[in-house]
Amino acid sequence: MLEALKKEVYEANMLLPKYGLVTFTWGNVSGIDQESGLFVIKPSGVDYDKLTPDDMVVMDLNGEKVEGRYKPSSDTPTHLELYKACPDIGGVVHTHSSYATSWAQSGRSIPCYGTTHADYIYGEVPCLRCLTKDEIDEAYETNTGLLITDYFKDKDFMAVPAVLCKNHGPFTWGKDAHEAVHNAVVLEEVAKMAFRTELINPSVRPAPSELQDKHYYRKHGANAYYGQN
Repeated sequence: MLEALKKEVYEANMLLPKYGLVTFTWGNVSGIDQESGLFVIKPSGVDYDKLTPDDMVVMDLNGEKVEGRYKPSSDTPTHLELYKACPDIGGVVHTHSSYATSWAQSGRSIPCYGTTHADYIYGEVPCLRCLTKDEIDEAYETNTGLLITDYFKDKDFMAVPAVLCKNHGPFTWGKDAHEAVHNAVVLEEVAKMAFRTELINPSVRPAPSELQDKHYYRKHGANAYYGQN
């Protein structure tokens, strides 16, 4: 079932250690087949060097396992809420990459200080509030997803394909699993650059809005001209 998607999601998961985004098993990637309403996700707590495409777990949007010998990632309910909230999302990534997670643990959004950030993310990367005790105790992973989707309910998910959950870490998404990983790599680099920027100049201000707009819209706007046709 969904063999091509399993392979795609497996390959996307393998990119996390390749790009230094995970330590041990601290991360996961999923991808959805919009036609069937089923998504594929990494199994929980299995070492990356032991994974195969057949180990990927197939889930439905009710949170029920459809196929797979392993339990799905413990973050599956968060992925599920993102898929339910935005049909444009085709892949989701969660990591504990060190720089992005450091911003999350600090409870700070990542300002847009330059064009590298602006090329991919429109405005700051938001850091959301910490969950309440009841939210943590009752349905932690689901409530993490609901916190994210509530924040984005009047915003464009695809213009800001990344978020920080306070005291936890980053989630990113994209049109498919590989784009979601791409955005996770970008987020980590942006987080690293922002950290160093503030070390060099503690009074730094975000890049001018006209520069941010120029770089974002030349890649993503109606009249985008970056790259090849």
